[in-house]
Amino acid sequence: MSGPDLTASAVPGADVAPTAPAAGWPAPAPGAAPLRALIAAQAGLELRTLLRNGEQLLLTLIIPLLLLVAFGHEPLVSIAGRRIDFVVPGILALAVLSTAFTSQAIGTGFERRYGVLKRLGATPLSRGGLIGAKTLTVLAVEVLQVALIAGLGAALGWQPHAGPAGVVWAAALLLAGTAACSGLALLMAGTLRAEATLAAANLLYLVMLGLGGIIFPLSKFPAAIRPELKLLPGGALADGLRTALGHGGLPAADLLVLLVWAAVAIAVAARAFRWE
Repeated sequence: MSGPDLTASAVPGADVAPTAPAAGWPAPAPGAAPLRALIAAQAGLELRTLLRNGEQLLLTLIIPLLLLVAFGHEPLVSIAGRRIDFVVPGILALAVLSTAFTSQAIGTGFERRYGVLKRLGATPLSRGGLIGAKTLTVLAVEVLQVALIAGLGAALGWQPHAGPAGVVWAAALLLAGTAACSGLALLMAGTLRAEATLAAANLLYLVMLGLGGIIFPLSKFPAAIRPELKLLPGGALADGLRTALGHGGLPAADLLVLLVWAAVAIAVAARAFRWE
């Protein structure tokens, strides 16, 4: 007794040629999307999440504007020259610090704690891609911050004396400061526990606010520590913006400080960042 015929001709449909794709439909092309598409999609998600978070909006938008009104209108601190011309560049630096560092560190730290980053780690998005997406999100928020702060500052009497070169220098400082703060935020969020990140980010935010020349002039501090304070990201950014926007100077040293911070922080974050 012979067994069943298992030849190709006996199997239904075995000799049928594969069906060609319908006209007008692209052929299947499995694989990950290009890196730039992955970064753009993740950046869009990050931006929508941030704009729906009331606490994040308070930190990134409301607090800088309130401080601008308080310190730009009332003589809370003695400042040489026009008060508003000193305060507005400092508030711009504070906006970068609050968005690129504090908000991003805390948000990413808790994403890591709740397993969001672990799930992202299973996708084709690399560590560098995640850092790029978060940086793009921060830049989008900062565009809104700069517009609001500059508009409110102008309403309070701010009159920048920078020409086209000064505007270019200011933009370069903001970008370098954003990169430096983002690298530090992701380094902290990717290596520490969420609770430790929350405490450290808020502590460093207050330290930068008080010692970084953002609200209080560095001339108020002892001369022995002023050079060190200018090497802090907040100090370099605030000092450089005042130079660029105040009298159109060339804050090359401040820009160099920020670029060094950015290069080191991003390089270390890309290597040390843990998804869980």
